[in-house]
Amino acid sequence: MSVTTRGPLPGGEYDVTVIGAGVVGSAIARELARFPLRTALVEARDDVGDGTSKANTAILHTGFDAVPGSLESRLVREGSGLLAAYAAESGIPVEPLGALLVAWDEDQLGVLPGLAAKARRNGRHDTRIITAEEVRAREPELGPGVLGALEVPGESVICPWTTTLAYATQAVRSGVDLHLNCRVTSITSGPRPAPDDVHTPHTRHALHTRHALHTLHTVRGPLRTRHLVNAAGLHADRIDRLLGHADFTVTPRRGQLIVFDELARGLVRHILLPVPTALGKGVLVTPTVHGKVMLGPTAEDLDDRTATGSTAEGLALLREKGRRILPALLDEEVTAVYAGLRAATASEDYAIRAHPAQRYVTVGGIRSTGLTASMAIAAHVVELLAEGGLPLSGARDPRPVRMPNLGEAFPRPYRDAGMIAADPEYGRIVCHCERVTRGEIRDALAATIPPGSLDGLRRRTRARAGRCQGFHCGAAVRALFESEEPHR
Repeated sequence: MSVTTRGPLPGGEYDVTVIGAGVVGSAIARELARFPLRTALVEARDDVGDGTSKANTAILHTGFDAVPGSLESRLVREGSGLLAAYAAESGIPVEPLGALLVAWDEDQLGVLPGLAAKARRNGRHDTRIITAEEVRAREPELGPGVLGALEVPGESVICPWTTTLAYATQAVRSGVDLHLNCRVTSITSGPRPAPDDVHTPHTRHALHTRHALHTLHTVRGPLRTRHLVNAAGLHADRIDRLLGHADFTVTPRRGQLIVFDELARGLVRHILLPVPTALGKGVLVTPTVHGKVMLGPTAEDLDDRTATGSTAEGLALLREKGRRILPALLDEEVTAVYAGLRAATASEDYAIRAHPAQRYVTVGGIRSTGLTASMAIAAHVVELLAEGGLPLSGARDPRPVRMPNLGEAFPRPYRDAGMIAADPEYGRIVCHCERVTRGEIRDALAATIPPGSLDGLRRRTRARAGRCQGFHCGAAVRALFESEEPHR
């Protein structure tokens, strides 16, 4: 297994290269790791899941409101079950809370029967419309004016950070090469410079692909590959154009969010969804697996693909929406505010396109549901690669992984007397807000894919993610991080 962060890239040819180590790209790399292929996963940033994926709203969707018959509908429906099972095996925290789609006026109430019918067309026959009285009984802290809701059992919250890291870790341990800090600047495609490899054991495949070798020109040098998958998220359309296609254009859609402290967790029991608009699912209130409450996101179409800053206007809008949904929430302490960018396109469906003659698959237009659909997208993409000539034989199950638990609903090291007795480092708390131990930080720094920054360490341990945001523990966490830096 190999993880590189600097220096020239390995020589030779890869069978497949995946551009983009977000949740979808990492899932595809994991799926490819089932086969005896030489596979690379390249990422422009210094960590996996450091782009769109890290700011996901962290909901494991049922797909009840997808466009019936769309590719997204099918892949979300299939992916939801796959990811739920994978999470249980891998230690990814998931809490099945169910959702309430709350109607606040007559127009919204009138939309609910149509949404229920849409859910049935998407295979969800367990939704039902409930009265205002039942909604109030379920969620006593809701603001005044509730007229009813659509109940959607099966909606869950999940840890998006651990999901991406689990996929990538399993891929690397199964032989995939992960190259970080490896931004692709251009791509050329053409015949091999020397066709001698037609005499290798892969002769038939080599002959088949001799005129389809891609060379990725990256900031770390060239990388050659026979098959290519573009899972570059916000930059997927730009990569697509490097291959001569202009099928879609990504519009960065900023979503700002407010995270409230764990003391607010008792205010809400379900995922509270608004009636969706053309811009998305709207502002929601949801518990997180980390024991907090999240309010957001906004939906702002921008031109800047780096505009991940919060704004006074955006936060004011969220507070206005939140005050109507759950008034008491606004009295609670705010732990953090942040913003992420979604890769929106003009289409209501995913833009997953195969170009067999080029041995190239585009995975574009993946919205927030991509987390849920990730494993099904991966299986679909590998099927498309096979149709483009990628030889798939000798499949094997990848080695299982067991990820450190970041969820509050499951045992954590500081509460585990057995772990502390066996290793006292699990009893030495460094981050008191999030109760993160020195043992967990040590483990993260020595992991298969260690963090490249303090933010990466936060996504692996929750250190510095609490109410003080590192004010008290920041120096200690930094010292631990820097003590391992020479080894990374």
